[in-house]
Amino acid sequence: MNSNIPNDLDLISKLYESMYRIRWSESEVSRLYPSDVIKSPIHLSIGQEAVSVAICEALEKKDVVFGTYRGHALYIAKGGDLNAMMAELYGKVDGCSKGKGGSMHLIDVSVGMMGTSAVVATSIPEAVGYAMAIKYNKSDQVVVCFFGDGATGAGVFHESLNFASLKDLPILFICENNEYAIHSHLTDRSSQQELYKFGLVNNIPSFVQKDRCIFKLFSKSKELIDEIRKGGGPRFFEVYTDRWLEHVGPNEDWDLGYRSEKDKEKWRQDDQIERLSGLMSSEDKNIIEERVKQEVKEAILFAENSPFPSDEDLYKNVYR
Repeated sequence: MNSNIPNDLDLISKLYESMYRIRWSESEVSRLYPSDVIKSPIHLSIGQEAVSVAICEALEKKDVVFGTYRGHALYIAKGGDLNAMMAELYGKVDGCSKGKGGSMHLIDVSVGMMGTSAVVATSIPEAVGYAMAIKYNKSDQVVVCFFGDGATGAGVFHESLNFASLKDLPILFICENNEYAIHSHLTDRSSQQELYKFGLVNNIPSFVQKDRCIFKLFSKSKELIDEIRKGGGPRFFEVYTDRWLEHVGPNEDWDLGYRSEKDKEKWRQDDQIERLSGLMSSEDKNIIEERVKQEVKEAILFAENSPFPSDEDLYKNVYR
């Protein structure tokens, strides 16, 4: 067996099921979106699933994650309630943010999914603050903070790295580098294209993975998480990935001319879901896929049957 492929069919099966759950959920969201039943903008993770899945598989349930507005993959990979996520997209009261947050504000504290934010980089200092609390309470939890390459241009990103390093906090910074901030390529907006070096500048051990191999992602993430849990302080991991669809919405955007059709073909040839699929028996794969499809079907039905928030709900769970 290839050295990058573990001889562990249980791990392969778990990774495949998690990735397929994300891919199928978002495919169904894409199908439904034009009908206007989904009440918020959607930023889809199709093509980027491997990052959230590999890293969350390396975590323990007690560990916590913070994410960005492109957060469906992270929410699902960490074990977030699928019914509550779908209801939130529908703007319904049974949603994970009571129908008030939509796709960009997903949270399930019961599994350590501490939330996503619609504003670039704002979850980074929140994650650092949580890591500070963990250290203060002498817990062995680990915080993982996910953000895109666009967030590295925000001042609070650099302030947060400095603080995490200064206080030796138990946090793993994950930079999901798909090379685009909306339509702007990294080379057009950053004088430093090797983003992991921002961690090095702040004396944080920092690493980069440019290929998309999910097994390498899992192995390196587990190594870094184990080091942090043992008191090693913060780590920074830049991971290259690919956003297949438009920045916001369910469509392709090749007609805009800022990305090449050749890129699409290259990315899809390296699809880690297809790779995992090829390592499983047809029987095992079919069982997983049918189970996931039923879960997603039930989540959509749950969302459709959930009521919209009442007028009184407008004033609940908000700061006034």
